[in-house]
Amino acid sequence: MLIREITTTDKSAYQALVHNAYQSVLDLGIHFAAATADLDLIETHIKTNLVYGLFIEHNLVCSLSLRLPWGNNPGPYGVPHIGWFATDPAYKKQGLATKLLNWVEKNILLEQLKTPFVTLGTAANHPWLTDFYTKQGFTEIGRADLSDDHTTIYYRKVLNPELFGLWQKYNPNKNLMTT
Repeated sequence: MLIREITTTDKSAYQALVHNAYQSVLDLGIHFAAATADLDLIETHIKTNLVYGLFIEHNLVCSLSLRLPWGNNPGPYGVPHIGWFATDPAYKKQGLATKLLNWVEKNILLEQLKTPFVTLGTAANHPWLTDFYTKQGFTEIGRADLSDDHTTIYYRKVLNPELFGLWQKYNPNKNLMTT
């Protein structure tokens, strides 16, 4: 098992992964951009976000991207925002998504970016993601109707309570629930 940053040389494998992983979401009638992204959008996504992949025997089987506050598609709260989190259906229920998430939290979000918390959003009508994210330590902080087919639930996970306290002190007008 290897975890590394995904580059544009991985774009075809990345597209295949997100299309396979998000097919079940499309079957539910929920439309996320990753589910139908063409290679140009995949390449743009890789170039404008931090994208990490978990590889088994040189095969990309799980991925997670971080949308950055200064990027072309920032998250709503001014911190890195998890997006395009995908696991190949053939590798589900093996804990790979949790391993990748934990690795990104420790090595990228805490050690490199020193972020106090991370956010993500998912469809309220998705049958299993709320449970998964709650088990990973995320708490709901808001909702928004961004598309016709679902309401987005926003989640937050505090990664460093001390930095989060400082963030709250210097961002008193931000509309975030407290821990």
